[in-house]
Amino acid sequence: MTILEAARQLGAAIQEDERFIRYAKARLANDNDENLQKAIGEFNLIRMELDRLMSEENHDDEKIRENNEKLRELYSQIMSGDSMVEYNNAKAELDHMLNDVNSVIMQCCDGADPATVEPEHAACTGSCESCGGCH
Repeated sequence: MTILEAARQLGAAIQEDERFIRYAKARLANDNDENLQKAIGEFNLIRMELDRLMSEENHDDEKIRENNEKLRELYSQIMSGDSMVEYNNAKAELDHMLNDVNSVIMQCCDGADPATVEPEHAACTGSCESCGGCH
């Protein structure tokens, strides 16, 4: 078996995993959620308008403040919706699995025994801002 054949088998196994299936369903649900897509479209329009306002030589600080507020409210609405919460949770689980897979592969590339190597988990600081991925 070649490396690419093994990678294809790994890819197929990932697509059969419950974490991938949950993520794929959540992504599709978001894609099909008309209200969510409308809110995302509106968010993007407001962001473009905000960029335009900020690039003006004599920008209107009040309009910029209003657009910033609209943007924050819309972002909060988008991110707190049930389908987006499910998507983010499912994506976090999939990312965790992929981080484990990458950890094993990288350790094997450093000479670790493929039969016994375990994923390495970075120490959690409790702050998502400094995080390279959930453990």
